[in-house]
Amino acid sequence: MYDVAIIGAGVVGGAIARELSKYNLQIAVLEKGTDVSVGASKANSGIVHAGYDPEEGTLMAKLNAEGNALFDTVCGELDVPFRRNGSLVVAFDGGQMSLLETLRKRGIANGVPGLSILSRDELRRREPNVNPEAAGALYAPTAGIADPMLLTVSLIENAVMNGAELFLNFTVTAIRREGGHYVIGSQDASVNARFVVNAAGVFSDAIHNMAALPSFTIHPRRGQYFLLDKAEGDLVSATVFPCPDETGKGILVAPTAHGNLLLGPASDKGFGRDDTATTDEALHVARTGARRLIPKAATRNTIRTFAGVRAEADTGDFILQEADGTPGFFDAAGIKSPGLTAAPAIAAYLVAMMGERGLTLRKKDGFNPLVRRSASPYGRVICRCETVTENDITHAIRRPAGARTLDAVKRRCRAGMGRCQGGFCGPKVQQILSKELGIPMEDVVLEGCASPILMGKTKGGGTE
Repeated sequence: MYDVAIIGAGVVGGAIARELSKYNLQIAVLEKGTDVSVGASKANSGIVHAGYDPEEGTLMAKLNAEGNALFDTVCGELDVPFRRNGSLVVAFDGGQMSLLETLRKRGIANGVPGLSILSRDELRRREPNVNPEAAGALYAPTAGIADPMLLTVSLIENAVMNGAELFLNFTVTAIRREGGHYVIGSQDASVNARFVVNAAGVFSDAIHNMAALPSFTIHPRRGQYFLLDKAEGDLVSATVFPCPDETGKGILVAPTAHGNLLLGPASDKGFGRDDTATTDEALHVARTGARRLIPKAATRNTIRTFAGVRAEADTGDFILQEADGTPGFFDAAGIKSPGLTAAPAIAAYLVAMMGERGLTLRKKDGFNPLVRRSASPYGRVICRCETVTENDITHAIRRPAGARTLDAVKRRCRAGMGRCQGGFCGPKVQQILSKELGIPMEDVVLEGCASPILMGKTKGGGTE
């Protein structure tokens, strides 16, 4: 019997698991994928938002500002790359300049420090490659960039280090109340827990409806991006946004935590919740929008295009509450942008609420908040693009909640993240996984069970 079962191992589920692991509790994290961070958290811009966008008085506004303030500590403890590079919202005419002032006042009301309006000349001095037609910008110095996949991995890893248990390939098919606890079933197993946290992202409404009466609907929205080579990484220093509209924050140009450049997202609807395909039409929109901000943002040095699906709720705000008529069942749903930024604050908020509803929160002696990893300075280099050694990869496999697939290795130590996207190092990583896990090469997959790499031998040994 677990005290708490968390459904979903994305950044929000990971943050909640880590926060709960500070207490004397038995915790289970249930994830349908073959690894953590395989949903929206792996296809995230990694931007730590300052907090001027959300409407005043919403949970988004409150937890964005609180989460932003926690990022230096959280990323420092978890050994995750993070840099406060600031953000700019660029205006092109008088009407948009008025909108910048509205955003500035909203940010002040939300508790965002240091906001200022830059003139055209001030903007050009700060970002020489910005469109010369820009009239000015809102500058937010507290905005930053982090590695979203490594953050999620590290949150889960730290929770496991402190006693939480991770169940992968656990697709929740049913939830029922039995006595004073819940029975959470999958195809071939079940987990019993007194409290349940629903952090299932785009599937959070379906999970909610297994345990409680329907109260919200998730409308998935797909965002498509270009990831450019590090040769383009110094085109901008800050994260550059257009003025927001009714569809969201718009198409941005941003450096990444590892020195690449990100363009996007182009947003669309009307597809499956697992549909992360990219389209020529949407990518053209992303390219055009990026060049409107930064005319030199050329996509000839693209190393990857990708898409992520975010969970947009019909409530218009984060859903963080105990479900009506379902004691002990808590939703952490509708967590779209700024969900990554808010994740540490969401965790603290929800755990405190669970304590108020009867979860016993006794601090654990010896809680270890630290995750430490270091690149190996010596050894056989496997990934030349990112200078990743064999030792780095074996450590990624052997660590708590370690890698079991090629993409899981990539999330932890960046083997395959460079210009060739694993074209050269992929087979070598596959060999290391086969050796470390004690499985045949044919059983090593790219991501999930439906992504085999090798289908069988074509020749050798005189056998058919």
